[in-house]
Amino acid sequence: MNHRFTRRALGAILGAACTVLAAPAWAQAPSDKPLRIIVAGPGGGSLDVVSRLLADGMHKELNQTVVVDLKPGAGGALAANDLMQAPHDGNTMMVTLDAIVSEIPHIVKLRFDMAKEIRPIAELARGGLVMVGNPSVPAKSLSELIGFVKANPGKVSYASYSAGTVSHIMGLQLNKAAGIDMTHVGYKGSPPALVDVVGGHVPLMFAGIPNALPLIKSDKVVPYAVSLPKRSPQLPNVPTFAELGYPQLEALAWAGLWVTPDVPAAAQARLREVALKVMAQPATRQRLAEFGLDAGQPRTVEEMSKGLRSDFERNGEILRSINFKPE
Repeated sequence: MNHRFTRRALGAILGAACTVLAAPAWAQAPSDKPLRIIVAGPGGGSLDVVSRLLADGMHKELNQTVVVDLKPGAGGALAANDLMQAPHDGNTMMVTLDAIVSEIPHIVKLRFDMAKEIRPIAELARGGLVMVGNPSVPAKSLSELIGFVKANPGKVSYASYSAGTVSHIMGLQLNKAAGIDMTHVGYKGSPPALVDVVGGHVPLMFAGIPNALPLIKSDKVVPYAVSLPKRSPQLPNVPTFAELGYPQLEALAWAGLWVTPDVPAAAQARLREVALKVMAQPATRQRLAEFGLDAGQPRTVEEMSKGLRSDFERNGEILRSINFKPE
């Protein structure tokens, strides 16, 4: 991850003699059919953590069985395909990153238009990236690092968790903004990339904060800056890129709850309401913070979709500038 709520709805039914408040959607009688959350990531990862927090909370709120089904691979395309094949009745949903619409279509040739086939109905959690380096790199700050790269043109490389993702794009943006020429090395996921950074095979990386946090705390990598709009509570001594004069490197990745657009509107509203309620609970927010994530924002479906379109266009423009081709 290799890249930032509460809605209460009370309907009033006006009668001749009194006003009756309708129960919120999440409090309505539950279905006997289990809910299924398809997770576009491996066990133990940030999406798995978010999904299990959601599943536990939904079970308590709805008194309904909730099954978490891990479907990693192809940047979320496998999970999305599974979602599309399942009944579109509101009992099956997916948890994945915004990248599935804003980045993945630029990276992998898909047989369908992801933006039209799936829809985000709730933002669950958000986080940023942190630029880290092997301790052997002779730079303890971003300014020192930029000076080091300039003194060694074409000789300093950086890893990303996958070519074409924000982890790759942020390096391109820093190259342009700082007038440097770091060389990109793409990996198949954060774990192998971070292993090579720790091992000194690749000196630098733009990594998701949850993945890099344990390595930072154990002094196995040095953090230079975070892509968040403000400093991370987990890394209070690490400045943001904007603080250091690079506002264009502000980037947030968010995990959302997704369904197919043809799921009945009432079911979408029910899932959204209970998801936002669960993720806004203090215990859930605390667990997310321990993992290096923030609770999501209660943005509307229209706001999320507009942001995805904007991010898709921006990422495409950057990747086209280097003649990037999808796999």
